[in-house]
Amino acid sequence: MAALTSLSAPDIRTAKRLVVKIGSALLVDRATGLKGAWLTALCADVADAKARGADVVLVSSGSIALGRTVLGLGLGDLTLEQSQAAAAVGQIQLARAYSEALAPHGIIAGQVLVTLEDTEDRRRYLNSRATMETMLGLGVVPIVNENDTVATDEIRFGDNDRLAAQIAVTVGADQLILLSDVDGFYSANPKEDATAQRFDLVETITPAIEAMAGDPISGLSKGGMKTKLMAAKTAVAGGCAMAIMEGSTLRPLTALAQGAARTWFLAKGDPQAARKRWIGAMKPRGEVRLDAGAVGAMAQGKSLLPAGVTAVTGRFGRGEPVAILAPNGDVLGKGLIRYTADEARAIAGHRSGDIEAILGYAGRAALIHRDDLVI
Repeated sequence: MAALTSLSAPDIRTAKRLVVKIGSALLVDRATGLKGAWLTALCADVADAKARGADVVLVSSGSIALGRTVLGLGLGDLTLEQSQAAAAVGQIQLARAYSEALAPHGIIAGQVLVTLEDTEDRRRYLNSRATMETMLGLGVVPIVNENDTVATDEIRFGDNDRLAAQIAVTVGADQLILLSDVDGFYSANPKEDATAQRFDLVETITPAIEAMAGDPISGLSKGGMKTKLMAAKTAVAGGCAMAIMEGSTLRPLTALAQGAARTWFLAKGDPQAARKRWIGAMKPRGEVRLDAGAVGAMAQGKSLLPAGVTAVTGRFGRGEPVAILAPNGDVLGKGLIRYTADEARAIAGHRSGDIEAILGYAGRAALIHRDDLVI
């Protein structure tokens, strides 16, 4: 179907930071369990992406589906307790499978389990972001999933489409690929309407586009097209382009690069600019005043260290926004601070190497990291 924009589609081969979401039905067979050949082929794609210089994060469904197969729980509805038990068993199997599939390529896998609370609470959000940034910097491929062993309805994402979008925004990805059981976004459910047409590109998610979304097709997948559109809205607002494609073919990312059917949702700007806009729109909970040296360092794109702070006012927790003031009191910008107000006051004016002696634990060197600063 004609694109809903005159712009060109992104190229996965140019991605600098790539998040790939894997649906349960792609990874787990109802009768036989893990689809090992498919996973092996996907990991070859991951290795190719990393060889091109891209960071890769995998958001993988499948722990409950795999765990219930291992436990012989059948295909009926599970109680919450059964689901959590299946997840506990399945996560071990899933993490081992990814680790073994990536190892021949010299790639280390790391497991990251999150809940909705982890992305809504700013302190947990910053901790998650810092951890994954460190993993990616070390060449690790994070394998992310919702922590189904402890999550209850009120702290659940409920589907990994939206989780993947949130992770993409958290790590500043420029592309998100949803490997699914459909080959894109259609004007209607193609399983029910023979006249449904797939869109190649969507520049803006309008009310008319949202009205076209249908219900889940697969018996294993929780995320239908409505949740995928919700994921797309989150991703593109965060500067991340998103593609929906059918992923059952071997080497799906290679297939995408070679022109496989898909729908791309185009990003609004770039990830860093979107993050800066998000921080800039926050209401400060306090203020930090700098000396001239710190102002000069920040002007050169450096992080704010405690040594350059002369005063701290207000009451705030870790990860909350604060105003950044020049020596004369003029507002220079905003930032997400990595310490509470009391901690920031205690370490203000001190070298980063003194933080442990002052606070009793080895904190982070920067009071506000440069990625969390808006000048």
